[in-house]
Amino acid sequence: MMTITETGAAGTVALAEVPTPVGAFTLAVTETGLVASGWGSGAGLAERLGLVEVHDADRTASAVAELDAYFAGELRAFRTPIDWRLMAGSRLRVLQALHAVPYGSAVTYGELAKLSGTSVPARGIGSIMGSNPIPIFVPCHRVIAGTGLGGFSGGVGVETKRWLLTHEGYLQPTLLDL
Repeated sequence: MMTITETGAAGTVALAEVPTPVGAFTLAVTETGLVASGWGSGAGLAERLGLVEVHDADRTASAVAELDAYFAGELRAFRTPIDWRLMAGSRLRVLQALHAVPYGSAVTYGELAKLSGTSVPARGIGSIMGSNPIPIFVPCHRVIAGTGLGGFSGGVGVETKRWLLTHEGYLQPTLLDL
């Protein structure tokens, strides 16, 4: 993974750990915006990003509030600025195209390849989804296989993806969800 300092842009990052219905979720926010998110603890994340960690609840407050509103069913479009500096080239174009896929919908890996305007094949799109540094806000759970849900590396895997797509109304709830 390229760090921000390798790209020549040093800075700081504030972390927030948020309990969610799909597990503890960490948000990492730079001066520019959300640079990383994911399941579990943020321990060591600042160092992996090559940034100095600061304790700044004000910086993370908006992203935390939006994540809470999303899980409460009150938010359908995130407005949190994204810090795209860790991404470049085709990966950046794919993730930016994914960022525009609306709540309650899904695209196939092949459709996302076309939306991104890249020559990345569907299998390559799957690899980019698996390494998405900003899940939920850049909604890799909305990318599905042509034959079903496909894979998911966040949370507890495909069950987390199914939960998120059901929460957004793309999938119908099962008896287990009632």
